[in-house]
Amino acid sequence: MELKGEQLIPLELATVWAGLNDTEILKASIPGCESIEQTGDTDYKLVMVAAVGPVKARFNGKLALSDICPPQSYTLVFEGSGGTAGFGKGKAQVSLAPAEGGTLLSYTASAQIGGKIAQVGSRLIDGVAAKMAAEFFTRFKAALTAPAQAGADQQTAAAQPEAGSRWKMWGK
Repeated sequence: MELKGEQLIPLELATVWAGLNDTEILKASIPGCESIEQTGDTDYKLVMVAAVGPVKARFNGKLALSDICPPQSYTLVFEGSGGTAGFGKGKAQVSLAPAEGGTLLSYTASAQIGGKIAQVGSRLIDGVAAKMAAEFFTRFKAALTAPAQAGADQQTAAAQPEAGSRWKMWGK
């Protein structure tokens, strides 16, 4: 199966690139991710839970980055085993480009699965994969923009008068 997509993120390219390389942001963004740990300069260990139809499994996997061209692109390769449920492996090419209103993140991903999880049918698997990809980018965008939004909310709150402050100036 192959997935393609893009997302406009309202932040500068360097911030989005940093997010793509931040394990805490990635953990918050990957649906079902229980842990992600950097084991080398470009290697990670990942544990996630995925469900496809009636089959639910915990996958222990390895994630490796290659073809790294900061801050524009990299290729991500994943291999994971879900025990008796089967295995999954895939590759995603991620690229960033400046765009009006922020940074355009584009991706092309391909995946292969085998074992029990592959027996539920390709249409269901394709649907789940597309849903997980969309959820990843929604979460990723939210995780990156949340600190900027929190800062804007704090500035707005600071600019507003304290509750009851108009009565203070009248001595009440």
